[in-house]
Amino acid sequence: MALAEPVDPSPQRFTDLRGVPVSDLVELILQVQGPSRAWQRQANCMGVDPDLFFPERGASTREAKEVCRGCVVREDCLEYALANGEKFGIWGGLSERERRKIRRRRALERRAGGVVAAS
Repeated sequence: MALAEPVDPSPQRFTDLRGVPVSDLVELILQVQGPSRAWQRQANCMGVDPDLFFPERGASTREAKEVCRGCVVREDCLEYALANGEKFGIWGGLSERERRKIRRRRALERRAGGVVAAS
């Protein structure tokens, strides 16, 4: 009687086309980029299939947003996306449309602040 393989309790590890785990690739990128994106190591989405965060047009974003909901670096993720003009995917628990609204609102607030300062 053969023994069963032990169950790996870690999250499912997704790989690129060469079989390299995506989390290993992200770790390498973080090492090259330095501390400015070190927050990504703590993200709930580490080890989750990246396709979940880039749904086809019209597809549900519910599952991706659920991953983001309790994430301790959600604000960092959102601010990264806003600062870098990320136009696709779910970042910080928000869709492209939701981030566009924030960018518009902030732009209006900056203009309004500039008008007040100039008065």
